[in-house]
Amino acid sequence: MSRAGTTRSSRAPLTLALPALLAIAFLLLPLAGVLARTDWGDLGEHLTSPGTSEALKLSLVVSFWSLGLSLVLGVPLAWLLARVPFPGKALVRSLVLLPMVLPPTVGGVALLLAFGRRGLLGPWLEDVFGITLPFHTSGAVVAATFVSMPFLVISLEGAIAGLRPRYEETAASLGASPLRVFRTVTLPMVAPGLVAGAALTWARALGEFGATITFAGNLPGTTQTLPLQVYLLLQENPQAATSVSLLLLAIAMAVLVALRGRFTGTPGSARPYPPKPPADEGSSPADAPAVYKDPAPADRERWSLHAEVTGFTQLALDAAPGTTIAVVGPNGAGKTTLLRALLGLTPRAHAVLRLGDTDVTPLPPHRRAVAWVPQDGALFPHLTALANTAYGPRAHGVPCTEARHVAQDWLDRLAVGHLAHRKPAQLSGGQAQRVALARALAVRPRLLLLDEPLAALDQTTRAQVRHTLRRHLEGFGGVCLIVTHDPVEAVSLADRVLVLDEGRAVQDAAPAEVTRHPRSPWVARMLGRNAWPGTATADGLELADGGGRLVIADPLPTGTEALAIIAPEAVAVHRERPSGSPRNVWPGTVREITATGSRLRVLITSDRAPDVVAEITPQAATELGLADGASVWTSIKATETTVVRL
Repeated sequence: MSRAGTTRSSRAPLTLALPALLAIAFLLLPLAGVLARTDWGDLGEHLTSPGTSEALKLSLVVSFWSLGLSLVLGVPLAWLLARVPFPGKALVRSLVLLPMVLPPTVGGVALLLAFGRRGLLGPWLEDVFGITLPFHTSGAVVAATFVSMPFLVISLEGAIAGLRPRYEETAASLGASPLRVFRTVTLPMVAPGLVAGAALTWARALGEFGATITFAGNLPGTTQTLPLQVYLLLQENPQAATSVSLLLLAIAMAVLVALRGRFTGTPGSARPYPPKPPADEGSSPADAPAVYKDPAPADRERWSLHAEVTGFTQLALDAAPGTTIAVVGPNGAGKTTLLRALLGLTPRAHAVLRLGDTDVTPLPPHRRAVAWVPQDGALFPHLTALANTAYGPRAHGVPCTEARHVAQDWLDRLAVGHLAHRKPAQLSGGQAQRVALARALAVRPRLLLLDEPLAALDQTTRAQVRHTLRRHLEGFGGVCLIVTHDPVEAVSLADRVLVLDEGRAVQDAAPAEVTRHPRSPWVARMLGRNAWPGTATADGLELADGGGRLVIADPLPTGTEALAIIAPEAVAVHRERPSGSPRNVWPGTVREITATGSRLRVLITSDRAPDVVAEITPQAATELGLADGASVWTSIKATETTVVRL
């Protein structure tokens, strides 16, 4: 029944199907006419005649020169339109599209008025360089380029725009100059779009007629290309014209068929890693290094950090060599903006940055010695793990053989050396993250930035990679900033925890201090605590947003902004109103019960207090008969509440 329903719903309405079929017929009939009227017996003779052969050779010369000129001019233009914001960008894009909608003969007239002997530039080109474009083969090249280059620009611009900037930004953080990034990362990754655009450009240049005959004329052996030959043959020998038209039609169809489904993919559309870690085919446990190697003495240089960040994120940050700082905060707090400011990659914030004794503020990203590992690793998909890791040393001018030795050493240190010849798509998530870390460390950065490096990994893999990362950071001579939402990562990896909220530093302290006395509601909730902001009164805390009053054991001066921290296990749950010592008692309703290890976490809402999470045993939940929607009472002792000044 379901299949029949799907079939019926997939049938096109007659009112749409009929015009669509007419459109197909409209496009197909002219082609059928060419095939029907072709004199197949004389086809070979028509195509090998001296005039046709000469025109075909000239068309190939003109089309390939046009393609070359389009690549030289169109590729940079496509990159500019895709990557650089500038005034008048919409106008420039309109100029690129103009030749596609302009009548070719009008384009020829425009070229004549610009480059002709009486045009704007024609006299200057002839007097200074001795170049005359009209009625010359070079003029045919210019005309074909004018008409066909937009196909390359549009195709390549779309491919570059679809390429995530993180690949290019990561390459810059590894020390690659903008030109090297474009040559070694951007172009290889947008190769499908480039090939598609180049093929369409060549095919369009091969078939150009109107602009060529208007600007370059119709001189046999000089500007008379194959389309112009067809025009002449129509007047003298229609059968031969049909045969030559069939040749051009066959070439155009061959190009389109070759492009179909092969060069139309969007860069970066494929998953960088498979959804599940693949088995290590061809490698046994004995092949993989089991022990992490300590860095060599040459890697033990020391670099401190001093940064003053302004803009959306505003803070001052100082750290001694070897310090690891976990950066935490809610979404939109400015964590990634901070990292990008240190990299010099965002206009939202500016960082005055000193690493060791060097002020790197005026330096571009590729010269700052700041390495970045994005959340997904951003491994270059067209390079192997070894080539990815060697990318940074090669960008710094290290010879190829030496760079590969350095890369292999780092891969071995991070226990993925046996995967050196795999590409990113052949690596599991954990393996890819180790390769990304090895790639960043291979350039010996002074500052290492890790943006949620373990977020995409499963729990087992995350624990393994966290252990590997911790072992390396023990010997790292610079400063490392790790953005994370995981309290385990923050506590186990970091010497300090920097808490951000709305671009400001709320707390910067040791993990133990942040755990005991969090100064941010978000951090407290991240640690599994209840966090209620409020204002101190004479006998307690007036909770924000009309949340009621909380009695505390040690009152603060009246008017003090504070945060009440309550552990879930300190919240008692009752079916009847409790009697006795608790001074904070509210009725509520159970909204959610979730299991956490061997205990249950119960979310209770109330119109007299903020939402509260209680942690109880399964046995207690059974005795109380708790279920979603059950009415309960909660109680919190004043002595069980920790109050932190904000």
